[in-house]
Amino acid sequence: MTALPQLEIVRDPARAAAMMHPVRLRILHELKEPQSASSIGRHIDLPRQQVNYHLRELEKEGFLSFVEERRKGNCLERIVQATAQSYLISPEALGELGPTPEAQRDRFSAAYLVSAAARVIRDLAVLGLRARKASKRLSTLTLETEVRFRTAADRSAFSEELASTLARLAARYHDASSSQGRAFRFVVGAYPAITKQQDDEPDGAQLS
Repeated sequence: MTALPQLEIVRDPARAAAMMHPVRLRILHELKEPQSASSIGRHIDLPRQQVNYHLRELEKEGFLSFVEERRKGNCLERIVQATAQSYLISPEALGELGPTPEAQRDRFSAAYLVSAAARVIRDLAVLGLRARKASKRLSTLTLETEVRFRTAADRSAFSEELASTLARLAARYHDASSSQGRAFRFVVGAYPAITKQQDDEPDGAQLS
């Protein structure tokens, strides 16, 4: 059995809408391992005919792949599997409503950080598709840490030093004249760490 990709980024609005049906989300969760419609129906307590309908819709949008046919009694069961372990909807699925850094002016605003993160997701969707078509591994780097500042002044000093260090490294290694080189985009962001759980309602949150 072929190992599934860890993540698939959904860019098309129609595909995103097809996937977001509550029953289909449950089916995709079940289909991390190959199963038939009758097997899924038993797990999520739905009739096989209803499961089959949702399977057809998911397969039409490219979320399922055919594995094999298995004989069960006098019938042949069609075995399918999800195309990835998990899915992420790209902000570009919102079209012109999707956030872009160019639409923001304040680099210290939460909206700008969200916009930058959205651009990273969009770029990775494009690059991931190109890498799969070329049967190559996508080169990425992720650095993550948490810093507890004693004061706001310390936070400001850290930010200035970080910006200075990044500028110095970029100046040292950037070579615009290299014909064999490849440009990489670096994004550095910071936001307060979530330290306690609350009954938040993030769907209605507005960021500025």
